[in-house]
Amino acid sequence: MTSSGVQFLLAAAVLLLPACAFTEDTFLPTLTGESPKGTNKQAVAAPQGAAASGQVSGQSVIVVQTPPPLGNTNFQPTGVTPGQSTGTFVGQKVGELRSELKRLQGSVSQHNGQLQGLRGKIVANSQRYHGTIAAVNARLQVGTTPGNPILVQQFNSAQGDLDRIATDITEMNTLAARVSNNSTMSSFLLESAKASFAVSGAVDEDHRQLAILEDEVSRTDVLVARLLKEVSEDVRRQTNYVATERANLNTVSAAIRTGEIFGGSLVHKALALASAGQNGTLAARPTDTTGKRPLVVIRFDRAKVPYQQALYHAVSRVIERRPDAVFDLVAVASASGGTARVALNANKARRHAEEVLRALIEMGLPPARVAVSAKTMASAKTNEVHVYLR
Repeated sequence: MTSSGVQFLLAAAVLLLPACAFTEDTFLPTLTGESPKGTNKQAVAAPQGAAASGQVSGQSVIVVQTPPPLGNTNFQPTGVTPGQSTGTFVGQKVGELRSELKRLQGSVSQHNGQLQGLRGKIVANSQRYHGTIAAVNARLQVGTTPGNPILVQQFNSAQGDLDRIATDITEMNTLAARVSNNSTMSSFLLESAKASFAVSGAVDEDHRQLAILEDEVSRTDVLVARLLKEVSEDVRRQTNYVATERANLNTVSAAIRTGEIFGGSLVHKALALASAGQNGTLAARPTDTTGKRPLVVIRFDRAKVPYQQALYHAVSRVIERRPDAVFDLVAVASASGGTARVALNANKARRHAEEVLRALIEMGLPPARVAVSAKTMASAKTNEVHVYLR
């Protein structure tokens, strides 16, 4: 057992387990609003157990994904060809359709301008967000004090940038609804232009102008359809991106509170490795761990045990091989001493288990993937928390 109080045990059987589909609900954990300042005023030393297990600090990097690409098409209508009135009913109808097409193209042009503006805002906010997170990661990578106020300020700034991106996405979604109305109007004009050819009383000039108008309405209809598709794709990609980054910010918040870097959210490791198309919900319940070898043993033999880094790496490596993994968290109390002493140990062990559970949740592991139980052990010299793979 190393002086860090953390024993890192990866059973060989874990390496042979097949990767199954990730079945936890895809609603990702968002920030709880809890300040990353924390309450610990003492700097946390890097866990020696992790180093002894080959977990070098250079491998612990919070990966912030690259923003998904935005569309770059400029949807500018080509305009409407003017025409002369022929004095016929069909000629009058052509004039009305031409006026409607002008209004439609004006609306499309306006919506195109709004789209380009929103894209520019999203790019600017994304650049600020990634720059801030990169600065936080760089500081955490070399180690810092728990709840460093500079990092807390940077964290709040990054969260604000991400909120602004979410607001821009909401505006873009509203824009998509307006473009959808344009699509309905363009379809109506196209059908009206085609139907006008069958109206009696037209002269050759009416049909010539109708043919030109039909072509221009068709081009506008295609332009609107492409605009709607691109806006919808932008909304979908950016919405998924923001959801992922909110979960990653939760992990960054936990890292700031402890003063050391963890890595990407555990739930996203599972999602990235899981097979597509599998859904479901896990409700973990305690199981009998008798005779099983624990994945991690955390011995609380001092006031502050820096177990977080080793715990993260152990759980992360399991999820890489088995994305649907469920874990048993067992509070182990020392059975030495009298009845009163054993009861006191049991209460302390449960509190330690709750602390470890909170750490796992902050790292991104959904609560439904962990079952908590308690037991006493005569061989335990101090209170411990054992983590088992189900």
